[in-house]
Amino acid sequence: MKTLQPVEVVKQVNEGNILTPKGFKADGAHAGLRYEKKDVGVIYTETPASSAAVYTKNIVQAAPIAVTKDSISQEGKLHGIIVNSACANACTGEQGLKDAYEMRKLAAEKFGVSEHLFAVASTGVIGELLDMEKIANGIQALNPTTERVSAESFETAILTTDLVSKHCGYEAIIDGKKVSMGGAAKGSGMIHPNMATMLGFITTDAVIESTDLHAALREVTNDTFNQITVDGDCSTNDMVLVLANGEAGNEPLSSTHPEWPVFIEMLKQTAETLAKKIAKDGEGATKLIEVNVHGMKTKPEAQMMGKTIVGSNLVKTAAYGADANWGRIIAAMGRSGVTFNPREATIAFGDIVVLKDGEPVAFSEEDAKVYLEQDSFTINVYLKEGTESGTAWGCDLTYEYVKINGSYRS
Repeated sequence: MKTLQPVEVVKQVNEGNILTPKGFKADGAHAGLRYEKKDVGVIYTETPASSAAVYTKNIVQAAPIAVTKDSISQEGKLHGIIVNSACANACTGEQGLKDAYEMRKLAAEKFGVSEHLFAVASTGVIGELLDMEKIANGIQALNPTTERVSAESFETAILTTDLVSKHCGYEAIIDGKKVSMGGAAKGSGMIHPNMATMLGFITTDAVIESTDLHAALREVTNDTFNQITVDGDCSTNDMVLVLANGEAGNEPLSSTHPEWPVFIEMLKQTAETLAKKIAKDGEGATKLIEVNVHGMKTKPEAQMMGKTIVGSNLVKTAAYGADANWGRIIAAMGRSGVTFNPREATIAFGDIVVLKDGEPVAFSEEDAKVYLEQDSFTINVYLKEGTESGTAWGCDLTYEYVKINGSYRS
């Protein structure tokens, strides 16, 4: 009898979201930080949830990150997270830190829990103080429910220059119990490992301790959120937070649990789906680009080369113009910091080979252009240094990107 692999056991939930797992509620409200759109959101669970997070590698970190780190460090448990858009609360000094703690306090009071059981996240313009009166009013206006419309309200409240909301859901059977996972994210510009101007929120009803959840998150982040890039800039506010409230009733998950690989696969698929949606929704973008690098000595080397290729402005502009300019790709490979033999390099746009073992190959420019005009395409690189592979995702660079960022504050 065939033994199912973890990737086969995990199933995507149609229109899944952060409320797909049991016991979670959400909402979004208009506090007035933005002209019309919702700008304050909450995810809440009455059952305390094991929590884990990863944060931006930028040494300039916004006040909400300090507050969330403080919250998680106390018990490793959270009841929820309060989020605002329109203002990053970054580079705002002592007042900004006080405001982030006040935001946490207001949310905790609203839901009748201890202050340290809430996390805080903010996104928007750097260097401006939060309007705390509006924040307070927005928090009071929140009325989280389990309805899909509430998940959509949260997804809308966290957006900045994003054109679309980003969500997904997955499920699997662990210990005979249905375990579910859902996610929501925002991110459009200043997207570059590690991680991006992005906020990612993942909920699950799995039973798992915070230390094991953190280990799982660290394991999947390098292959997902850290493998996307839009414009090479790294934000001050990036955060991915996972909440596990244990309502599925499975046996506690850890690396020694026989179905640990299933949970890891579910977390990986959730993170990868959100990461790809962020890359596709890059500011002004029209195309999602996937780069697969094969045949390297180590996976990190393959990943590094893939990120360099998809992050190259010349590659990105060629993608926008549907120009099969493979010279830009091999040039990016050469400056990636990874050692390889160019005479053994093969490059293909999908299945269209344009360079074979370091030699140009005659190919149909027309067919290549048709392929590159799709809203999603793949660049494949084959080398002969080893057996490891890596994948990265990004988007094209367009006139609209310049327009958006030329007037971001105004």
